[in-house]
Amino acid sequence: MPLLNRLLSLAVLGVSAVPSYEVVNLGGWLVLEPWITPSIFENTGNDDIVDEWTFGEYQDYDTALAVLQDHWNSWITEDDFEAIAAAGYGLINAHQIPSETFYSLNHVRLPIGYWAFAVGSGEPYITGQLDYLKKAITWASNRNLKLIIDLHGAPGSQNGFDNSGHRMSYPTWQSNQTNVNRTNDIIKTIISMVDSEYKTVPIIAPLNEPAGYDGDQMLAVVKQYWYDSYPYNSSTQSNTVELIHDAFQSLSYWDDFMVDGYDGVAMDTHIYQMFSDEEVAYNYSQHITEACSYGSSLADFDLWIFVGEWTPASTDCAKWLNGRGTGARYDGTYSGSTFVGNCTGKTGNATSFSSDYKTFMRKYWEAQVITYEKGDGWIQWTWKAENADDWTYQAGLKYGWIPQDPTDLEYPDICD
Repeated sequence: MPLLNRLLSLAVLGVSAVPSYEVVNLGGWLVLEPWITPSIFENTGNDDIVDEWTFGEYQDYDTALAVLQDHWNSWITEDDFEAIAAAGYGLINAHQIPSETFYSLNHVRLPIGYWAFAVGSGEPYITGQLDYLKKAITWASNRNLKLIIDLHGAPGSQNGFDNSGHRMSYPTWQSNQTNVNRTNDIIKTIISMVDSEYKTVPIIAPLNEPAGYDGDQMLAVVKQYWYDSYPYNSSTQSNTVELIHDAFQSLSYWDDFMVDGYDGVAMDTHIYQMFSDEEVAYNYSQHITEACSYGSSLADFDLWIFVGEWTPASTDCAKWLNGRGTGARYDGTYSGSTFVGNCTGKTGNATSFSSDYKTFMRKYWEAQVITYEKGDGWIQWTWKAENADDWTYQAGLKYGWIPQDPTDLEYPDICD
């Protein structure tokens, strides 16, 4: 049965794998990120601990395990799932299912590292995350939420970012076929583990943000991996949608990729406006205009397409956003950058934000939601952070730049 027909059948039961509204990422829970939970890293007393790899490498095992277990038990709980479920509803796009049909379609995307499934010799990662993945599936099911499992880190690192688990100057995942094979085996394990749970786990993302900007060697391996991790073959059927990432390439690069002969493939693109000197220097109006400009490319793409990471933050001021010990482009403390403005009042606790700044974030949030709805879904990064309220859905709800009902727009014509 073609996947769209299967989705139409599931929708009759109130289930859909491809909504037009999605909600939020559970960042920093099962994969540590220094900027999301800086206290975990600061409390080590070791400046060389910059990611989850070094967290296990440079500490006593029992000490590191105790910290991680406490974090896993407290950072995301069933109460968070309840709060997310209360944060509105979604509407399937008219080109998929008639517009008068409404469903509760809140989704959460859950990043997890390969080390939760298999740690190789000499790899200092600490395991135990799988129990919490299983809890997340149960919590999502209990709240009628859908869970996207996202493999955020692969052996050798697919991008060298700390969010892959191992910060390094150049990724090595693509240069060793054993790394790729291990990753593919883990995806098969995940698919097998959740295939019977497809009503709760309809989508798996086989790899987050592979560094396609590193050239043809990476892109060739990535494209083959997308084929190899595809959860269907002549002897296997799956209820799982494969959510592949654009590898930081333009959407036109992926024209006609995995279209003919493939069933159940969606594209994940991440849209940020603070990781270049040009973008971080935009004024408020320019940020909004830039957000609105993505509409036609999303609407015209030939696969289902999700904006799987984005934010109402407009600067890179959040502490350690660019890596532990690394400064920000916005205030000129990032190596080679040029000062744009003072970071005070741009990140941290929202009580320090001016009313003008919060009004801008509401407009910027709405411009992005309106635009990303021209594709097939959006998932904001991230639900919570210790001290970066500009990035978090939770704080946005509390302080008013995100509406409790995501369809309740104050600026519905902002992109016109």
